[in-house]
Amino acid sequence: MNSVTVGELLNRLAELPQEAVVLMESDGGLSRVSAVEFLDGQGPGAPPEVILAPSMEE
Repeated sequence: MNSVTVGELLNRLAELPQEAVVLMESDGGLSRVSAVEFLDGQGPGAPPEVILAPSMEE
C-alpha cells in the first residue's frame, strides 16, 4: 500500500478550488473531514502521521 505524504496531499489540494469541501470514505459512505490530528512517530522508526477524522454529524 502506498502512503500519501503531507507534501503530496498539499500539492494536490492546491490544484483544487479553495471552497471545496473535503470528504473521506467512512463506513461505506462519505463523511466530511471535521478534524486533523498530528501524531509524532509512535515508536522506534515510526514516521510522524496525520489523521483526518470524519464528522460524526452525518
